[in-house]
Amino acid sequence: MLYALYARHLRARLRRGPLPRHVALVMDGNRRWAKEMGLENPSQGHQHGVEHIETVLGWCADLDIRHVTIYVASIDNVRKRESNQVAYYMRLIEEIIAGRLVESAARWRLHVAGRLDELPDSTAHALKLAVDRTRDRTGFHLTVAIGYDGRQEVVDALRSLLDDRARAGVPIEELARTITADDIAAHLYTAGQPDPDLIIRTSGEQRLSGFLIWQAASAEFHFCEVYWPGFRHVDFLRALRSFAARHR
Repeated sequence: MLYALYARHLRARLRRGPLPRHVALVMDGNRRWAKEMGLENPSQGHQHGVEHIETVLGWCADLDIRHVTIYVASIDNVRKRESNQVAYYMRLIEEIIAGRLVESAARWRLHVAGRLDELPDSTAHALKLAVDRTRDRTGFHLTVAIGYDGRQEVVDALRSLLDDRARAGVPIEELARTITADDIAAHLYTAGQPDPDLIIRTSGEQRLSGFLIWQAASAEFHFCEVYWPGFRHVDFLRALRSFAARHR
């Protein structure tokens, strides 16, 4: 009862705005949450964490926050974790994000940011299909950062830009003289999407871990002590309250 009253109080305060147009989230602490909950297999925390994405999308939609980016897995996560852990996590991505979430969160168009060639073939294929299936949806946009590294994104963007200009016959000296930040941004994984206004990281860690390092240049940051599967509605509303207070 008190929780519900407090949540309503926070929502009422947020009506005065402003609210972020684009929220990005680092869903950290899944395995630590599982251990804290006494689950036999810490990897079960990943299942609860991936399932929690749909709940958070519902909170965003209720407040008309139309752009959400979620950091699902870095390149290092994919490469360095034990193979069984990675295989289990990738199955969750296929079944929940590329499958169930695409069906149940019907208003959201899916985008993928990252190196799909770093993922298992079945995961990359499932995500590509999900992107295609949601292509005609408008209004709400979910970007899943998977096989992602912010520095690699900038490198890939520069390579893409150089390839495009070379095919157009632009001399390298002219490109070096005329290149702009907007030219590079147009070749990022997130091209066409607005930069995040607010980045939330759970678990108490206070670092970006390579997440959206180009796009985060003007973003506000909110670091939350709770682990991602335990990230509550009031925690989300508090993050939005903090954002609004800084922008009034």
